[in-house]
Amino acid sequence: MGYNETTYTGAAAPNPTLYDIDGIDNPASTVSALHALGDKVVCYIETGDVGNYYSASDEGIPTTYYAQFSTAGDLGAKQSGYPEYYLNINAPSTLTIIESMIKQQCAAKGFDAVETDNDETWQYSTGFSITEANDETYMSSIANYIHSLGMAWFVKNCDDVGNTSFCNAMYPLADAVITEQCNQYGTCSDLGDFVGHKAVFNAEYQGPASSFCPSDNSSNFNGVLFDANLDGKTRIPCR
Repeated sequence: MGYNETTYTGAAAPNPTLYDIDGIDNPASTVSALHALGDKVVCYIETGDVGNYYSASDEGIPTTYYAQFSTAGDLGAKQSGYPEYYLNINAPSTLTIIESMIKQQCAAKGFDAVETDNDETWQYSTGFSITEANDETYMSSIANYIHSLGMAWFVKNCDDVGNTSFCNAMYPLADAVITEQCNQYGTCSDLGDFVGHKAVFNAEYQGPASSFCPSDNSSNFNGVLFDANLDGKTRIPCR
């Protein structure tokens, strides 16, 4: 996916030089293959919630991460619309398990960076007492750990909270930000300090691309239109 594409204007688009892929689904050989093409590879993992999607064999460990969280008592309320459960980010055991996931699934496979997902869970009914300050502490610990392993950290959807506070708090540690549908939901301005200073990757799922690409290009965002069902085929980059 991604080669021989055209931009929203119909012009030839450059081939991607950065791929963001699932850290558990993809083996080290996939990362190596992309590196051989001269590309950088980002490891996608969930840090604010967890789903029972993988077997221990998939993860290459004796006991799944989901089972580890469950045994530790770190699973909270079910996330609306997904078969996933919020994590107790204030529990030391949660951070320990997440760090082992990052080391085993991202660092050991040779990824260049980590995209953490569901970074701002204090705004949801998680089943735990979580504040914005708690999330900032938790994500800062994760970011520092990622950096200690020689990888970059991409914060995810920090603009979802309706203001710039969380993005600005994460800005000093984050090497880039990934946002989804910031044009559709009018949150691009909530990316705060990232705009104009660090890489912004924006995925939109509602077209046409011409409705947001001029704005993304003007803001120097890396904007792309994907199919809403993530069909693995539709990719219309803004530039």
